[in-house]
Amino acid sequence: QVHLVESGGKLVQAGGSLRLSCAASGHTFSTYTMGWFRQAPGKERDFVATISRSGGTSYYADSVKGRFTISRDNAKNTVYLQMNSLKPEDTAVYYCAARSAYALGYRASAYDSWGQGTQVTVSS
Repeated sequence: QVHLVESGGKLVQAGGSLRLSCAASGHTFSTYTMGWFRQAPGKERDFVATISRSGGTSYYADSVKGRFTISRDNAKNTVYLQMNSLKPEDTAVYYCAARSAYALGYRASAYDSWGQGTQVTVSS
């Protein structure tokens, strides 16, 4: 397993932007497919985005497509989530996750390792 630590969450106004980071431990980061999920109070943990090992392929939930961008820097063992045009409904705890399988993962159950989460609050 890989140890993940998210950062960058904060309070932001609607329409604003935020970049989340997720730093991974170890020297095998490039062998993991990465994902971002979010969980609002009282709701299930939802898929946001996923990115392949090389960073060449990514996939997004419909609710964030065109507004969010997932990227990774394998030299820095870090995956990012750039969030633009934020809406109040984006308010949630955001988690990054890693999976050792090659294929992109869209379900939380597909991931092996999780960070502790970072709070994003979007005010209207």
